[in-house]
Amino acid sequence: MGIGMFLSILTMLSAALVEMKRLEIARELNLLHEKVEIPMSVLWQILQYCLAGASEAFTVIGKVEFFYTEAPDAMRCLCTAFSLLTTSLGGYLSSFLLALVSYYTSRGGEPGWIPDNLNEGHLDWFFLLIAGLSAVNLVVFVWCALRYTNRTTL
Repeated sequence: MGIGMFLSILTMLSAALVEMKRLEIARELNLLHEKVEIPMSVLWQILQYCLAGASEAFTVIGKVEFFYTEAPDAMRCLCTAFSLLTTSLGGYLSSFLLALVSYYTSRGGEPGWIPDNLNEGHLDWFFLLIAGLSAVNLVVFVWCALRYTNRTTL
C-alpha cells in the first residue's frame, strides 16, 4: 500500500509539471485570457496515467488483502466491503476538497485555481496541494504501519 501511496504523490507531481508546461505554452502564445485549446499533445499525460494506474493497483490490492487477511473469519466479507466503502468515501472527500479550493481561491473576484477557463487558473497548484496531502497521508500510513501488530502474531 505504501508503494501505491508513494506513486500517487509522483502522479500528482507529474500532473502539476504537465499543467505548468501547458500554462507556459499558453503564456508564450498569449492565450491566457482566451478560452481556446492549447496546442499540446495529449501524450504529455501518459506518465501520469501510468503512475495513477500503478498507484491504484498497489493500493487497492494491498488494501483488499489487508482487510481479508486481518479480519476475523466471520467478518471477511464485511471487511472487504469496508475496503470498497473507503474508496467511495475518498471520492466524496475529493469532491468536497475541490469545492473548498474553488470557493476559497475564487473570492474577491479572482478566477481562483480552478476556473471555467483553465488558462486563467492554477490547476498546477491544486495538483501540488494534492501531492502534499498525499505525502502527509503516506507519513501517517508509515507511522501506523510501523506500530501495527499482525493478527497472526497475537
